[in-house]
Amino acid sequence: MTGAMVVTLLGGLGMFLYGMKMMSDGLEAVAGDRMRRTLEILTTNRLAAVGVGAGITAVVQSSSATTVMVVGFVNAGLMSLAQATGVIMGANIGTTVTAQLIAFKLTDIAPAIVFIGMILVVFLRKKKLNRIGYVVLGFGLLFVGLATMSHAMEPLRDVPEFREFLINFNNPLVGILVGTVFTVIVQSSSASVGILQSFAMLGLIDLDSAIFVILGQNIGTCFTAVFAAIGTGPNSKRTAGIHLLFNIIGSIVFLVIVLLAPGISDLVESFSPNDVTRQIANFHTIFNITVTILLFPFANYLVRLVTRLIPDVPTIEDAELKLVYLDERIAQTPAIALNMALKEVNRMGVIACNNMQRALDSFFGQDAKKAAEVVDVEKTIDFLCDSITDYLVQFRGLDLSDEDLRVLGTLHHVVIDLERIGDLAENIMEYGESIEDKRTKFSPEAYEEMRIMGDKTMETLLTGLDVFEKRDKSRVYQVAALEQEVDDLKQAYIQNHIDRLMVKACDPQAGVIFTNLITTLERITDHTNNITQTLTEID
Repeated sequence: MTGAMVVTLLGGLGMFLYGMKMMSDGLEAVAGDRMRRTLEILTTNRLAAVGVGAGITAVVQSSSATTVMVVGFVNAGLMSLAQATGVIMGANIGTTVTAQLIAFKLTDIAPAIVFIGMILVVFLRKKKLNRIGYVVLGFGLLFVGLATMSHAMEPLRDVPEFREFLINFNNPLVGILVGTVFTVIVQSSSASVGILQSFAMLGLIDLDSAIFVILGQNIGTCFTAVFAAIGTGPNSKRTAGIHLLFNIIGSIVFLVIVLLAPGISDLVESFSPNDVTRQIANFHTIFNITVTILLFPFANYLVRLVTRLIPDVPTIEDAELKLVYLDERIAQTPAIALNMALKEVNRMGVIACNNMQRALDSFFGQDAKKAAEVVDVEKTIDFLCDSITDYLVQFRGLDLSDEDLRVLGTLHHVVIDLERIGDLAENIMEYGESIEDKRTKFSPEAYEEMRIMGDKTMETLLTGLDVFEKRDKSRVYQVAALEQEVDDLKQAYIQNHIDRLMVKACDPQAGVIFTNLITTLERITDHTNNITQTLTEID
């Protein structure tokens, strides 16, 4: 194999993979909102989940993309492990559509497809047509890349050593290993099956050899989900584990069938005689449909098995200094980016709310341990503010709908308000430390007013965060009403404080802390009201 052949082969491979990615990204952009919402509203009906998984994967042309989304949904608690199992089974079926398309051998008209896609992308300004243009352009590039690879590999037909290498694929272990490793490298079973089909177009491989490689490719595609699950919770790891177990068990079952009943390849060949490319596509489809039918009744056992293999870990402190729902993989998946951002912001809200209660407990109980915890958790809140903001900036560069972009815009303000609530909680803790240092005493009336003000502030904060998490615009007025109650209490209590000072019923030093606390609590409700008001800015 000459250097020129290698360069041409790699160039064709690059064009093929880029075309597939462009087509997948374009389809995901066109169907992203609907795809995300369809996955979100899945019921516990596992059969429906299989259909949804197959349909969505057929649309986006990538089981890896669907499975990574499912890992994200399970990690976020938006989907159960049982639902995820059905979607994964369906995704394996949906991914076979690419091989069927490649089998149509559209390489001769691929340049025309690229030209049409280029016109849609370059000359049309309408967003939807532009996205469709990327789909068409990617589809054309896929076949141009396939043709380039075929042209580069054509001389290999006359190289005895290369033919000898391909003959080794008749060995089941070699074929499965090659298929697995190559698919892990290219991170796409659709791409690796397509390359296998290009070998078939040149007459370099027959169905008998390709069968074992296809079994390996179906195992290799699982590793994309495995990599996506690294650093996530146990359920996400279990989702990836189910995908891996499902395909490994399916490959073993089919391997036994093929070895014990060699006539399987003859049956597949009978559907499309003299067309190895189509035979490979058909076997790929038959394999995934058959395995789904065989294992579907045992889905619950798969869930139980993987739950035993990947047990729950001890509960980690909610306020640990890390992101739970956002990572670099999510930043590359527009369809779930917004959901994950919302989950992380809601988590930040829970941490800020808990720290607020902790600060009040440390203030009224003079609890030094809780005071130290407030300082530690405030570091997490600051970290989340910076980290979430960085991701929100990245997400604005994704191809999201106008509504999603508006929501992202409001999240910047929500994160800042939550960070300010965290700062104010730390201030409250510091007021408590001042009481201990100066041995300050409050009048019973002042102490009771601070208690009432603290309780009303926590009620406002809890209600506001609940309204925001549930995206319940109909209850925004409740938070505004609570915020007004706190404003009224502040004015009344400040006046009461002045009256007590006039009759010397209150220590002036205590009065400073009293005023600071009341003002700080009122500011917290202002920030809470700001958070829920962001819901009114979205259509």
